[in-house]
Amino acid sequence: MDLEVRKAGILDIGFLSKLEEQSFFPFQRGTKQSLKHSVESPFQEVLIVEEKGKINNPVGSLVLFKYPKSLRIYSIAVLPEHQNKGYGNYLLKHAVEFANRNQQQKILLEVSVKNPNLINWYKKMGFATLGTVANYYAPGEDAIKMELKTAVLAPSQKTSNVIVINQPYKWTFTDINATVISVKEYINNPIYQTNTDFRVFNLCSSYKYQSYGYYVSLLASARGQRIIPSTVTIRDFPLLNVINSAASDIEELINDSLKKVKKNTFSLDIYFGQSHTKGYAELAKKLHQLFEAPLFKVDFVKHDKWIISKLQVLTLNKISDQELEFVYVSAQKYFSKKRFSNTKLVNYKYDIAILVNPHEATPPSCPKALQKFKEAANRKGLYVEFITKKDIDKINEFDALFIRETTSVNNYTYEFSRMAYAEGLVVMDDPWSILRCSNKIYQNEILKKHKIGTPPTTIFTKNYFDIKVLNDMNYPLVLKQPDSAFSLGITKVENKEEALVAMNNLFKKSDMIVCQEFMYSEFDWRIGVLDNKPLFACKYYMSKGHWQIYNWKGEEEDYSGESETLSIEEVPELVVQTALKASALIGDGLYGVDLKMINGKVYVVEVNDNPNIDVEVEDLVLKDKLYDMVIQSFYNRIEIAKNVQKIDFTK
Repeated sequence: MDLEVRKAGILDIGFLSKLEEQSFFPFQRGTKQSLKHSVESPFQEVLIVEEKGKINNPVGSLVLFKYPKSLRIYSIAVLPEHQNKGYGNYLLKHAVEFANRNQQQKILLEVSVKNPNLINWYKKMGFATLGTVANYYAPGEDAIKMELKTAVLAPSQKTSNVIVINQPYKWTFTDINATVISVKEYINNPIYQTNTDFRVFNLCSSYKYQSYGYYVSLLASARGQRIIPSTVTIRDFPLLNVINSAASDIEELINDSLKKVKKNTFSLDIYFGQSHTKGYAELAKKLHQLFEAPLFKVDFVKHDKWIISKLQVLTLNKISDQELEFVYVSAQKYFSKKRFSNTKLVNYKYDIAILVNPHEATPPSCPKALQKFKEAANRKGLYVEFITKKDIDKINEFDALFIRETTSVNNYTYEFSRMAYAEGLVVMDDPWSILRCSNKIYQNEILKKHKIGTPPTTIFTKNYFDIKVLNDMNYPLVLKQPDSAFSLGITKVENKEEALVAMNNLFKKSDMIVCQEFMYSEFDWRIGVLDNKPLFACKYYMSKGHWQIYNWKGEEEDYSGESETLSIEEVPELVVQTALKASALIGDGLYGVDLKMINGKVYVVEVNDNPNIDVEVEDLVLKDKLYDMVIQSFYNRIEIAKNVQKIDFTK
C-alpha cells in the first residue's frame, strides 16, 4: 500500500502519546508535554506516516533533531498491528532523504541494549555501532549509539550510483554500491538538481509517457546525469522495427544461443545484464549492451530464424519474490563495475526522404516550400522522395530523413526518427531533439541549469502539490501541459480559483505541469538555428485580440498573428546569442527558438524542433538560399557519415 508522510500538528498529540505507550519501554517514553514541545519546536521535525487515501488514520511516526551537519533520529515507531509491513523501512529511508536534502553528513541515534532485534535492524540498514552509553535512559538502562554516514552524496564526490524508486522501503538489499532514493527526493533535492556526478538508475513502477518514471529519465538527461534507461530507450522498446534493426548485429548470436530451444517461442528476463536462465549469460550481456535498461524481458519467436517479437521494460512490482533475490545479486555485481558501456546503434546508408502528412492542417512547411527543398536538393545532385507514415519499411533505402510534419514523442514521427537513426541515416529532427523539444519540463530544467533567462517558472507535481503555493503567485499565470505545441494545452489564469480548475484538467494528462508568470509582449522573436548558426529571424505577433500567437478558439479563419521577417543583422545581438546558447543545449540540428525581449532583457520561451519554414514567411529574406543552406547541411552530414564508414579502425 502507498504511504505518505506529513508534519505532525497539535491534534496528533493523542496519537503520538498512544504510540509511545505501545512502542517503547517505560523509561523511554515521552510525556504529552514533551511531545507538544517537539511538535512546536523549530529544532525538531515530527512526522506522521499514513496509508495514502486513509485520512486521519496514522500508523507511525518519526521524530528528528536537526543539527547543522548531522541529523539525529530521536524516535521511530509503528503501531504493533502495522509492523512487519515495511513501514519502518519507509520512515528510515525518509530520514535519510531528509539528511541528504539538508546536506547533513551523518545520522545519529540511540537504541536500548535490551532491544537486540532493533539493533540488528539498524545494522542491516547500514548503521554502524559507535559504542555504549551507560545509564543513558535511566540508572542501569544503557544505550547503543549508532551512526550512518551520508557524506557519500556530497557534491564533491566522483560519480555516484543512485537508484530512484517509487517506494524505497521495498528495496531491502543494502549491500550495494548505490544509494536508493524516492522519486520525490530525486525531483526536489537540490543535490540531485545541480550535480552532474550521478549515474541514475530509474526503477520506477511505470515508464509510460508523462508518468513519474518518464520524468525521472527526462530530468536526469536535462541535468547532465547518466540515466538508465534513457527516455530514448523507453520510447524504443515498443518499436519492433527499431529493436530488430538494432539487434541485427547480434543475429548470429541470437540464433546460435537459441538453437536447442524446441518450441517456436522463448523468453529471457535480464536483470542488470544477467539472466537467471542458465546458458544464456552471453546473450543477456549483449542484449543489455544494445538495450540499456536495468530490468527488461525479451520475447523471441522463430520463423525461418529467431527474431525478437517483443521487448518489455520490467519494474520491481512485476518481478516474482523468487526472482527478486537474483535481481539483488545481479545488481551487486553490476554496481561493483567501475565502467558502464553506452548503447551504440550505428549503420550508415544513402539519399533523402522527406516525411510529410498531406492531410495536416498546419504543417511546418507548405507545399511550395516542400517543392523548394526538393529543387535545392536536385541542384546539389541529391535525390528527394516525399514519403508518408505508410512508408516506414522504406526507410533503409535512403541515406537521410527530413521530417516536415509536426513531431510528437507519442506518435509515428518519433518512430520514424528513431528507426532512421537506428538504420544509420542522417536525421532531422533526430530523436533526441524531438524528446528534448517536446517537453517543457526538460527545457525548464536545462535552461535553468545553464542560467538562461526564462519567464519565472514553477513545476507542479500532482501528488506533492501544496495548494497554499497558489496564494503567493503573481497572477496572471500561464499553465502548460509539458508537451503542448502551437498554443494548445496552454491556459492563462487570472486567480487561484481559475488556476485550480486548469490544474485539475492538466493533471489528468500529466503527473507534472509547468506554471509560468505571464509576460506580455507585442510579439515573440523566432530565431531559426541550423548547425548552431542563425538561419532566419522572424517576429511573430500575437493573434488579434488574443494573448497568444495562435488563437484556436477565435471565429476568424486566420487564427494566427502577423509575422515579420528580418535579416539576422537587424536582430538585437543579445536575442541572437541567447537563441544560439539555448539551442546548443538541445543539439546541432534545425530549431526555432522563441524569445521575448522586455525592458532590455531576453527570455527564452521555448526551443522548438522542426520549426516552420514557409514560402514568403521564414524565407522572405534569404529566398532560395535558405533551402540551399538546409540541403547543404544534409549533404555535409551525409559526407561525414560516409567518410566515417570508410575508416578502417583496425589499423
